[in-house]
Amino acid sequence: MVLKANNIYKSYGTLEILKGVNLEVQRGEIVSIVGKSGAGKSTLLHILGTLDAADKGDLDIRDTRIRSLNARQLAAFRNRYIGFVFQFHHLLPEFTALENVCIPGFIQQKPTAEVKKHAEDLLRYLGLTDRMTHKPTEMSGGEQQRVAVARALINQPDIIFADEPTGNLDSMASQDLHRLIRRLRDDYGQAFVIVTHNKELADLSDRCLEMKDGLLV
Repeated sequence: MVLKANNIYKSYGTLEILKGVNLEVQRGEIVSIVGKSGAGKSTLLHILGTLDAADKGDLDIRDTRIRSLNARQLAAFRNRYIGFVFQFHHLLPEFTALENVCIPGFIQQKPTAEVKKHAEDLLRYLGLTDRMTHKPTEMSGGEQQRVAVARALINQPDIIFADEPTGNLDSMASQDLHRLIRRLRDDYGQAFVIVTHNKELADLSDRCLEMKDGLLV
């Protein structure tokens, strides 16, 4: 098991968003979370990805109790074991595709040559051999999203969280990303937790859970 969330609660003011969520994710599993807007899907994803903290409940990733880590330890843990792919690619516009992919590896202070080679290998794997020296504005939306996927993979995390990853893509690019996620799971063994409104992407998952009234059903 790579992730276990137990009795997760989260409120903003008097508004209770999450009401005791429980979730387990196995290694190499693809889990989709669907539900109406405002149901709390993104809030849950941010807590599972350690970008936000629950008001109550426990989160374990790789048998590590997340609330036991201080801020510095948590940042290092997140960089090493967790990857993120968002609806908006969040690529740094002044850097090339290759440089964007390398950043998490440099933060982990891995040798420069090792990080660069791994980034080049990932970009080739994702069909971006000819885009390594291009900046984000010189790439299509689908290409930018694949660069974001490579960046998420550079430190070989155990789990990747994706928040509406096809939200800004056309139908062809969305289908490409659907196939890519399955291939990544098969080839690299990462677990994926995906928040999506895209039925095709949800249907490709090993499990599809609906968020309703602050709970997964």
